[in-house]
Amino acid sequence: MSTVTENEHVDAAAVAGEPALAISGLQTWYGESHILHGVDLSVARGEVVTLLGRNGAGRTTTLRAIMGLTGRRTGSIHIGGRETIHMPTYRIAHCGVGYCPEERGIFSSLSCEENLLLPPLVNAGSNGMSLDEIYSMFPNLAERRHSQGTRLSGGEQQMLAVARILRTGANLLLLDEISEGLAPVIVQTLARMILTLKARGYTVVMVEQNFRFAAPLADRFYVMEHGRIVEHFGVAELEGKMPVLHELLGV
Repeated sequence: MSTVTENEHVDAAAVAGEPALAISGLQTWYGESHILHGVDLSVARGEVVTLLGRNGAGRTTTLRAIMGLTGRRTGSIHIGGRETIHMPTYRIAHCGVGYCPEERGIFSSLSCEENLLLPPLVNAGSNGMSLDEIYSMFPNLAERRHSQGTRLSGGEQQMLAVARILRTGANLLLLDEISEGLAPVIVQTLARMILTLKARGYTVVMVEQNFRFAAPLADRFYVMEHGRIVEHFGVAELEGKMPVLHELLGV
């Protein structure tokens, strides 16, 4: 099995000293519907940041806007110091960004391993994780490597969706509700994965409804409401923010 150093997954094209992700004044529309209203957020390299909020608050749209998957966007989205607001999605991906949508997008006619071998590299600064590394992180996938996508459980499909991104060499991961509806043992596996990725220098932005899953993992939290950031705090402030979170989220 190949080893991975903490600095191996740094985007060679990134500007030194710049945050992994910096969003300023982001406005986003779906057709005539104005969804995001001036979102500002910043994520340092190697951080795990969670976007909290009720359904419809704009969290998923924020991830999709970063990838250029929404309608009209205005404002600024810097990835590794590079302005991407006018880039097409394929060029944004090649800035070292991996997006795991809530619907997962597994190819059901392909085996687990074929799904893993399919994605191309998107980051010139990394070769991506090897299959051995993936199977070490997700033993369930090693056992099911020859099983078709349709035969994988929901939890195994979620593992595969995340693992497929890691194969591409992306170092900024956008994860949308990866714990939703999964058995506790699978959720624990995903939590260990995020801690492992953080130790290896990956940057993770998570949209999560499961506060108990996100709280022990994140360095900082942003809370969204009606397409705006309404709260922002670090993990050290979490206990003091619980009354506000109960009011905003009902956690």
